[in-house]
This record gives sequence, structure tokens and C-alpha cells, in this order.
Amino acid sequence: MRAAAIQFVDSLNLRKNVPDFRTGDTVRVNWKVKEGEKERVQAFEGVVIRKTKGSVDATFTVRKMSFGVGVERIFPLHSPRYETIDVLTKGSVRRNRLFYLRSLRGKAARLDVQEEKDAPAAKA
Repeated sequence: MRAAAIQFVDSLNLRKNVPDFRTGDTVRVNWKVKEGEKERVQAFEGVVIRKTKGSVDATFTVRKMSFGVGVERIFPLHSPRYETIDVLTKGSVRRNRLFYLRSLRGKAARLDVQEEKDAPAAKA
């Protein structure tokens, strides 16, 4: 009975419109920031370096470079605080956790971009 009640409460807090993205993708998270009485939307754009599983407590970590300093932020996946998660590019990676990007700088920190399957091939 207790586990069923926890599952019920968890199912009420799950977001329905979570986009499909993976580790290595470049995303833009539009996060709602409250400043005093006002609320505004602030974008955080970077590479997803980690995605944890779980129902309500699932999270993902986004890393970006800001003025030469690496900034990482952990977002709850089912939080009502973000407006949208926009997937900008799909990365082609073979790992689930991309912590090795922390030690890379400049062009070495770039990831391969996955080719779109929907685009028609150009005939020569």
C-alpha cells in the first residue's frame, strides 16, 4: 500500500512534455528566475554531460563555457521551474557521462554532430 501511494504521488509530479535528448546533445534550458516580485526567463545553453535516471528525481547536468570559465548546472528533469528545453544539436558520443570534457579546452572540447536521418542525400 505504501509503495503504491508513493508511485501515485510521483506520477502526479511527472512532466508530460519532456523532450527527447541524450548525453552529448547541445540544449538550451529556459529557466524561470524569480527576482523579488517579478519572474523572468533566463536561458542556459550548453552540452549535456550527464543524465541520471529516476522517476521524479531524474536530473541532467549542462556544461557551458562562460568567459573562459567552465560552468555546470544540474537541472531536475521534471521541475515546473523551466519553460522549455530546446535541443539545438544532437551529439554523437559513445559514453553516458562526459566528464572528460572538463579537462579539454577550445577545439578539443568539441563533440561530433550526429547526422540527420530525415535529410535527403544529395545526388552527385
